[in-house]
Amino acid sequence: MTDKLTHFDEKGRAQMVDVSAKADTDRHAVASGRVVFSKSSYEIIRSKGVKKGDIGKIAELAGIMGAKRTSDLIPLCHPLPITGVNLEILPDDEQHAFNVTVKVKTTGKTGVEMEALTAVMTACLTVYDMAKAVDKSMTIEDVKLLEKSGGKSDFTREAK
Repeated sequence: MTDKLTHFDEKGRAQMVDVSAKADTDRHAVASGRVVFSKSSYEIIRSKGVKKGDIGKIAELAGIMGAKRTSDLIPLCHPLPITGVNLEILPDDEQHAFNVTVKVKTTGKTGVEMEALTAVMTACLTVYDMAKAVDKSMTIEDVKLLEKSGGKSDFTREAK
């Protein structure tokens, strides 16, 4: 680890890290997560839906909106000009889950990992909100960064 990983100045005060000396580069991040239901609840949600509307479509929109508002939600996170958000929610009949994957892109001085993770969490929380009348015991699981590129380092999570 480096001693530059801090949001504190030399006097111990919180600060937003100054990225002005960094070059603008194309950057992207991919994150994923899932909402897992009981089998019976999953079958109800998949077959009949819920009274609030199409869970997947509404959660996709909410996730995109979450990515765009990340700097409002995460202290000291830089506001970024996001150039693309692709969020997909797919049902997983075997695991009784909705799998969420998002890719966020920008050209800038800092990466979009936080935007990708915020989009996943916002989508998962929206699924929870819309389905809680059917299954309050559902869980949000396995939220993680899968990959990022741009800047000084790239990352790809190794498959298990």
